[in-house]
Order: sequence, then C-alpha cells, then structure tokens
Amino acid sequence: MKTVNVRQLKNNPSDALRMARKQPVVVMNRDQPEAVLFHLDDEGLLGEPGVRLALATALYKSESLSIGRAAKVAGMPLEAFMVEMGRAGIPVIRGNARTLREDLKNIKAWRAR
Repeated sequence: MKTVNVRQLKNNPSDALRMARKQPVVVMNRDQPEAVLFHLDDEGLLGEPGVRLALATALYKSESLSIGRAAKVAGMPLEAFMVEMGRAGIPVIRGNARTLREDLKNIKAWRAR
C-alpha cells in the first residue's frame, strides 16, 4: 500500500489518483492516517458484494449525486436503485412541486431510451 501526505495530495492530486489505480493509497496527516483512496474500477474492494450499493447510497443520501448517477455507481438499473432507496427509507423524490415535475420528466425521458 502506498502513502502520500496531505501536502503531496494538495500539490499533485492526479499523482495520488494514478497510484490508486494500482493499489490503495493512504493519505497521511502528519503521522496519522486520514483517508484511503481506492480506484473505482478496482475489483478488490468495490468487487465485494454490497460495497458499490453502499457507496452509491451514501453519496445519494448526502445529495452528492443525483439518483441516476448513484444508480450508475451502484451498477444497477434506475428502477432497482429507487426500490433499494425506498427499502432503506431514503426518499427518491426530493424538493417542491417544480422539482418533482422536473424529476418526473427526467425519469420519463430516461425510460424512453
């Protein structure tokens, strides 16, 4: 496992990402580990059952990703991801009437593909 410190990560993030393609990279802050970088195409960690779904769920729940993008991260069809969010008690439709109309329009467009 490779390591980079916070300064190295700040100065050259692409170098750390390149290293993470080959193996996980630990980001160190002084003498303490702060984070671990994993390449998303890595079959190691993300190949484990449920890890992609857990990552996608967390990113969707925190509103970092739209539901469509989260479904792609999870490697699931949109409808299946929406069902999973419902099972987890996470709302699949957010916002007001205007955003609801936009979401419905986007879902219909997606299903028409």
